[in-house]
Amino acid sequence: MTNMLIDIPVHDMVLKGDLIHFTNSAGLIIFSHGSGSSRLSPRNRKVAQILNKKGFSTFLFDLLSPEEATRKEKRFDIELLSKRLLTVAEWFKNDFRFKDLNIGLFGASTGSASAIQAATTLGEGIIQAVVSRGGRPDLAKRYLKLLKTPTLLLVGGNDKLVLELNEIAYNIMTCPKKLTVIEGASHLFEEPGTLEQVAEEASSWFRQYLFWPTIKVSKDFIDEW
Repeated sequence: MTNMLIDIPVHDMVLKGDLIHFTNSAGLIIFSHGSGSSRLSPRNRKVAQILNKKGFSTFLFDLLSPEEATRKEKRFDIELLSKRLLTVAEWFKNDFRFKDLNIGLFGASTGSASAIQAATTLGEGIIQAVVSRGGRPDLAKRYLKLLKTPTLLLVGGNDKLVLELNEIAYNIMTCPKKLTVIEGASHLFEEPGTLEQVAEEASSWFRQYLFWPTIKVSKDFIDEW
C-alpha cells in the first residue's frame, strides 16, 4: 500500500489530495465531497478506509481552495466543482502509474451532482461507476437523462426531503441504476452502523462495475470478496 499527497494543477491553482493506492488495486475511487466539507471529511474518510480494506485505491481531495471554501456561491457552483472533478479524473488517466485503473466516483451531498455531471461528460470509457451518499443528484438535472454510467443512490431513511429528491432523479435516469434507503439514517449518517452500511453497498456496486477478472489480485483480497 502506498499513501501519498498529490498536487494536481488546475489553471492558476493546485488541488491537494490524499491517495491510498494498492499495486493490485481493484479500481480507483475518487471522492467528491459536499458543501462545506473537504478531503478531511471524517465520514468520507471512514468510507474510504473500508473501501481500502476491500482492495480499492481511494483519492480524497479539496475541490476548492481555502479562500473559495469560505464563499457560499463557490461551494454550490456545481459547474465549477464538476470541471475540477473532471480534471482530476483525467489527470489519473493520463498518469502512467494509474492509467490502467478503472475509476469510480463517490459523491456526497452536492458532490453527488458534480460526480454525475463529470461522469456524463467523460463517459463510461473513463468513469465506470458512480455512488451517491445523501446526495443532491437533482442539482445535475439536465445531465440525468444523458448519464450512461451505472449509478447507485444511497439515502438515509430519515432524510425525507433528500429521499424525495433522489426518487425524482432516479425516475429521470435511464442508466443502470439503484436506489437504496439506509433505514434509521439521517442526512449525515451519524447513527451507529449507517456509514458501514453505506461502505458495504458502495463496495458491492464498485466491485460489480469496476473489477476486471483478469487483474491479478492478492489472495487476501480474493478471500475477502
